[in-house]
Amino acid sequence: MIEVRPFSKLGRANHGWLNAHYHFSFSEYYDPSRMNWGALRVWNDDEIAPTGGFPTHPHRDMEIITYVRKGAITHRDSLGNHGRTEAGDVQVMSAGTGIAHSEFNLEGETTTLFQIWIFPDKNGLEPSWGTKPFPKGERTGNFVVLASGHEEDNDALSIRADARVVAATLQAGQTAEYAIGSSRKAYLVPATGSIEVNGAQANARDGVAVSDESVIRVTALEDSEIVLVDVA
Repeated sequence: MIEVRPFSKLGRANHGWLNAHYHFSFSEYYDPSRMNWGALRVWNDDEIAPTGGFPTHPHRDMEIITYVRKGAITHRDSLGNHGRTEAGDVQVMSAGTGIAHSEFNLEGETTTLFQIWIFPDKNGLEPSWGTKPFPKGERTGNFVVLASGHEEDNDALSIRADARVVAATLQAGQTAEYAIGSSRKAYLVPATGSIEVNGAQANARDGVAVSDESVIRVTALEDSEIVLVDVA
C-alpha cells in the first residue's frame, strides 16, 4: 500500500521564527488518523529563521533524529554536548532517562530540517547525543544508512530502535531500490524534486506512507533528495 500525503494538507504552525509543517499529530495539530506510523511518531518539516531556535527544553524515552536540508543547526544539551550539524548531515539524540537541549539557527540564512522521532525499543536507558557528516557523493544513486538500530550498520549513527533512517540523491531518470520486507512500514519524503514510489507520484515535501510492500522502488522525475525511515 502506498499513500501519498500532500504537503499542502499537512498540519502547520507559523510562529514567525519557526514555520513548521507536521506529518503527524504534534503540538496543537491533532489528527487521530495520523498519530504515528509504526514506531515513527513525529516527522516535522521545520523552517527556522536566522537567530531563531528552540530554547532549552526536556525530552525522555524518544529517539530524535534531525536531518538538516539547508543551513545548519547548533545543539547544546544538559550532558555538556555542543555541536553544529549542516545541510545533508544528521544528528541523533537518544533522550533515555531524560535530557534537556536547545537547537538554534546561528547562520545568516533560514535553516530547513526534518525532525524525526522514533519510539525506542526500551525505555529508561542513559541519554546520549551524536552528529556525523556523511560524504554527499556516497548517496548519489543509492540509499545510504544515516542512523540505525541494527548492529550491521556500523558506519551509521546509532539509535535504540528497530529502525533505519536512510537517504538518497537521485538525478532525473535514476532509480534506487530499498528492500524493506512486507511486515514492516516505511515513510519517505522527497526533500527536493519529484519522484515516483512504486508507481505513485510525490512532489517535494509530500509524505509517502508505505506498508505491505517488500521492495520500495523510487524513480526521480527530476533531480531529487529523498529521506526514508524504515520501522517495525
